[in-house]
Amino acid sequence: MRVLLDENLPHKLRELFEDNIEVGTVSYRGWKGKENGELLRIAANEFDAFITMDQGIPNQQNLSEIKIGIIVLEAESNRFEDLVPLISEVDTMLKTLKNGQIVHVRF
Repeated sequence: MRVLLDENLPHKLRELFEDNIEVGTVSYRGWKGKENGELLRIAANEFDAFITMDQGIPNQQNLSEIKIGIIVLEAESNRFEDLVPLISEVDTMLKTLKNGQIVHVRF
């Protein structure tokens, strides 16, 4: 499983995922600043899931055309400490996430 973290998420989160999950970031890929639609299309070529805190993605995108699963994190902030409690649930969701599906994970 290959997962892409949005640019608004801390890089340190990469260390918290299960060992069988390869985690990349928008910043490391050089995709920072790309619009969501373009970002999701190019990410779908290399990743199985996209993780973000952008609550607007479901309303901004035609998800039936997006070939990547999306997990939207809902936490008090995008600080590492606020997101850590969500990662075990994210690991669980990744096991059944399908292309074009969007799920929310909240603390």
